Amino acid sequence: MHDLKQLRENPAAFDAAMARRGVEPMAAELLSLDETRRLLVTELQKSQARRNEASRAIGAAKAQGDSDSDGAAQLMAEVAGLKTRMTELEAETQAVSSELDIRLAGLPNRLHDDVPDGADESDNVIISEHGKRPEFAFEPREHDAIGETIGLDFESAAKISGARFAVMRGQVARLHRALGQFMLDIQVSEHGFVEIAPPLLVRDEAVFGTGQLPKFADDLFQTTDGRWLIPTAEVSLTNLVRGEIIDTGSLPLRFAALTPCFRSEAGSAGRDTKGLIRQHQFDKVEMVAITAPEDAAAEHERMTRCAETVLERLGLAWRRVLLCAGDTGATSAKTFDLEVWLPGQQRYREISSISHCTDYQARRMNARFRPEGEKATRFVHTLNGSGLAVGRSLVAVLENYQQADGSVRIPEALRAYMGGLERIGD
Repeated sequence: MHDLKQLRENPAAFDAAMARRGVEPMAAELLSLDETRRLLVTELQKSQARRNEASRAIGAAKAQGDSDSDGAAQLMAEVAGLKTRMTELEAETQAVSSELDIRLAGLPNRLHDDVPDGADESDNVIISEHGKRPEFAFEPREHDAIGETIGLDFESAAKISGARFAVMRGQVARLHRALGQFMLDIQVSEHGFVEIAPPLLVRDEAVFGTGQLPKFADDLFQTTDGRWLIPTAEVSLTNLVRGEIIDTGSLPLRFAALTPCFRSEAGSAGRDTKGLIRQHQFDKVEMVAITAPEDAAAEHERMTRCAETVLERLGLAWRRVLLCAGDTGATSAKTFDLEVWLPGQQRYREISSISHCTDYQARRMNARFRPEGEKATRFVHTLNGSGLAVGRSLVAVLENYQQADGSVRIPEALRAYMGGLERIGD
């Protein structure tokens, strides 16, 4: 959501900000709705005041025995008319307010000034590169080919559930579980995130609060009772502060969860149709931070480093990328992607996105804090990021640690989680 006060003060700047997102100018239209709503509210308040005044006059007339006078009759007729008009005004105000809210809710967040312009991922900016790409004395294979011999089974999953699902058996299932536990332990034990076991089913207001509704309903799965399967634990974790006024001494709040995630992948037909890259169901360690606005930029950098730590420990090569305007998600004002090197594909692929959402989600959730010594409240800033996606991390480990004989070495950081195993698939 957007600050109407800011829109009123500088509509040209608002249109310019939306233009970077490819949105046609609409400040004038929004301000017209806002003005209509304010005029209706003013008329409603005046009608309420006049009705109260007339009602008091009627009461005084009755007290003096003049209730049958022409003046009293006129006042009663006026009150009846005001009551009817107030009902009409309330309905008109609700309709205009609803229209304004719907239009505002469908707009993306304003971008930070340092987000580069651009249409799509080809215009993203590489900030830094880290780690060393492995060298092979053989032609490296993609993860789905490697996984066939160690328990990664897409055929059984297709028989049970259809496309974009996987069954994992034996050692590869254990490796997948080890990755999730390893990553959650780092974020909780080393980086101070509070571990949360959140609901996987949420109500409309939760997915509205984080920005998936109303615009991205097609990307979600909905149950028959109207709840939604979470596309990411960001939804559950961020909504922990919905409707709250947080004491400033409690900030920042940092939450982490390892959960299944569910996405319909609407619009991705033909993209990554094989393997684990783009699944309807996958596991992810999600990080969420709730901060004061002045601390949010530093928190964004901190969270990005928290995610990068996992890649460092796994001995993988990756790069940090600043997303351009056209590739930045609707709720985010600025996003860093971490892309891991996949030797089987001979390319970098996204493994984490870390986003600063400013007060966009907080306004939708009415999540505020009260600065120390102040009576007025302010909206918090929210941030979220993967620390990391477990399935894509499994892809990276399989491809980067594959051996010529078809086995896969276990990164040293994971061996304690694998009962001391040094390789699988021997």
